[in-house]
Amino acid sequence: MKLTILSTSDTHGYLLPTDYRDRELNANFGLTKAASVIADEQEKAQGPVLIIENGDFLQGSAYSYYQAKVAKQVVGMTSVYNALPYQVGIIGNHEFNYGVDYLRAAIHNSKRQFLCANILDEHGEPAFGQPYEVIDYGELKVAVLGLTTQYIPHWEAPEKISGLVFESAAETAQKWVPQLHQLADIVVVAYHGGFERDLQTGTPTEVLSGENEGYELLKHVDGIDALVTGHQHREVAEVIDGIPTTQPGSKATHVGKMVLTLDEKRQVTGTTAELLVTANATANNQLTDNLLADNGNVEDWLDQPLGTTEGDLTIQDPFAVRIAPHPYIQFVQDVQRAATQTKISGTALFNNDGQGFGSVITFRSVLTNYIYPNTLAVVKLTGADLKAALEQSAEYFIQDQSGAITVNPRFIKPKPQHYNYDMYAGVDYTIDVSQPVGQRITTLTVGQVPVEPNRELEVVVNQYRAVGGGNYRMFTADKIVREVTEDMTEIIADYLREHPVVKAETEENFRVIASHQ
Repeated sequence: MKLTILSTSDTHGYLLPTDYRDRELNANFGLTKAASVIADEQEKAQGPVLIIENGDFLQGSAYSYYQAKVAKQVVGMTSVYNALPYQVGIIGNHEFNYGVDYLRAAIHNSKRQFLCANILDEHGEPAFGQPYEVIDYGELKVAVLGLTTQYIPHWEAPEKISGLVFESAAETAQKWVPQLHQLADIVVVAYHGGFERDLQTGTPTEVLSGENEGYELLKHVDGIDALVTGHQHREVAEVIDGIPTTQPGSKATHVGKMVLTLDEKRQVTGTTAELLVTANATANNQLTDNLLADNGNVEDWLDQPLGTTEGDLTIQDPFAVRIAPHPYIQFVQDVQRAATQTKISGTALFNNDGQGFGSVITFRSVLTNYIYPNTLAVVKLTGADLKAALEQSAEYFIQDQSGAITVNPRFIKPKPQHYNYDMYAGVDYTIDVSQPVGQRITTLTVGQVPVEPNRELEVVVNQYRAVGGGNYRMFTADKIVREVTEDMTEIIADYLREHPVVKAETEENFRVIASHQ
C-alpha cells in the first residue's frame, strides 16, 4: 500500500495566476494551478491520499486584502479554498493579521478541519480547531498533528493575541506523537514553521529563537512518519533519517508530495519526497470561472487613482534603494511621521519586487509595494537602542572579494529577509561596511547633534518591528507609547488625499560606505 501526502503552504491568497502588478493572468503560480496538480495526483495515486493546507492562506495578495478590508467578508477567501479537497488545515502566523475574529470566521466557514495543538486559550485548551485529526481510510488510520510557529507574539500587537499561550512546537510534538501512535498507524506532523538548521550538517541557519523548529522535530521527536513544513517560503523536499519532509515555497508555486510505502502490517518500508511545480499546469477552469467576477471587482478597485508624482519615484534597482536615500522610501517615512506626529521614522523595502510609483499612484501601486497589513507604533528608545538597531540593520551588507558592498548572504538564503534591513529618516547616520559588525555606525546625529546613549527618542516603526520582529531585541512591546491601528494601506490612502502630489525628494540623511576600499 502507498499513502500519498499532498500539501500547499503559504499560498497567501494568490488564487489566480496573477501578482496584481497588472491585469494579466499569466503568472507561474496560483491556487487554481495547484488545484489541477492536486486533482491529477489524486487520480493517479496508488492508495489513500491525504491533502493538507499548511497555513498562511488568509493574507498576502491584493485579493485577500480586498476581501478583509473592502468587502469585509471572509467567504470570498474560504469558498475558494473549500473548492479544493483539503482534509485538514493548519493555522499560519499571518492568519492573525486581520484579527482573531476574522480568523475564527474563516475557520467557521471552512470545510477542512483546522488543527493547532500548541496555541492554547486561557484554559489550556487548543484555541483554534483541534490538536489533531485521525483520518480513517478503512484499512489504514492516519493521524495528523497540527503545529504553528510559537513566535507569533514577536510579530503581533499584544491586544490581538490576548489570552493566547504559544508553546514550543517541538515540545508539543513530543507530548502528542506517542499518544497518536496509539490511535493510528501513521503519524503526520503538519507544521507551519520551517527549519532552523541545515538539514544535512545541523549547522544553525538563523538565530535559534524558537521561530522555526523543523530540524528539532526531525531529529528529536521520535515517531514522526512524515513532516510537512512551511512559513519560510523555501523549496524543500528531502528524506532525513527515513522521514520525508517538504516545504512547497509560496503562492502555490509548488505542491509538496510525499509517498509512504507500507507493508501488510502498515509499517513504513520506503519513503519519497518531491515538489511538483505548478507553473505549467492548466488552471482549474471551474475555479477560475467562479473567481473572475469577484477578481474583476478587485482589479477595478486597484486601479483607483490616489495621487500623482512629480519626478521619478520608480524603483529600478532594489539594492540602490537600500544603499542611499530614495524618494519612495522617503514617501513612506513621511507618511509614517505624519500619521503619528513623530520626527524619526524607520521602514524597509520589504522585497525586491516593488516597482515604486509611476506618474499616477493607484491602490495597485500601493499594495504591490507595501505588501504587509502593518499598523504603526511609536516606541521610546534610548540613543543606545537606536544605535543598536542601526548596527543590526548594518549587518545586511558585506564586502565581496573586490571590496564592493553587497548583500550579506544570510539575508538571502535560506529565506530572503530584505524586510529586516531598516532605513531611517529624521536622523543622520553613516554605515561603514568596512568596519567590524557592531561598530559600523560611525556617525549618528539628530539636528547635527550627536545622539548620546542615554538620550530618549520617539521613533515610529511598523508593529512587526515595534514588538521585536526580526530579532531586534532592543524593540519591546513595553516601549510602545502610542499606536495607529489602521493598517498602512489605509494610512497611505489618507495621506494621499491630503497630499495628492508626491515630489521625488529625499533628506539625504544616510549613506553606506566602505572607507577601507
